[in-house]
Amino acid sequence: MRTLVLLRHLKSAWDEPGLEDHERPLAPRGHRAGERIRAHLEDAGISPQLVLCSSAVRAVQTWEAVRGGLPDDLELEIEDGLYGASSESLLSRLNDVPDTVATAMLVAHNPGIGDLAA
Repeated sequence: MRTLVLLRHLKSAWDEPGLEDHERPLAPRGHRAGERIRAHLEDAGISPQLVLCSSAVRAVQTWEAVRGGLPDDLELEIEDGLYGASSESLLSRLNDVPDTVATAMLVAHNPGIGDLAA
């Protein structure tokens, strides 16, 4: 059986009004949540072989916040196409994950990732 872990980016900052959406970083609250999610992944023994991550700053920072404790040899693919992707686009991308990958993680955005989960 294969496992898919869906992770919406953590809470982002809104304190720079002129900053493009793609460039928004995590808020302090997002960093704190990342520590809790990292501990949960470790406790649950979740260890993806492949991580597909949106190229948005807050998505990459989300991955960095939860990464601790996972193997160094996992494959990370940061992809522009995951930024703002619909659930259909996300599913299409997931269908391209090789059968040899037992556990994959997708770090993306709402509404796409929420719709995919539903």
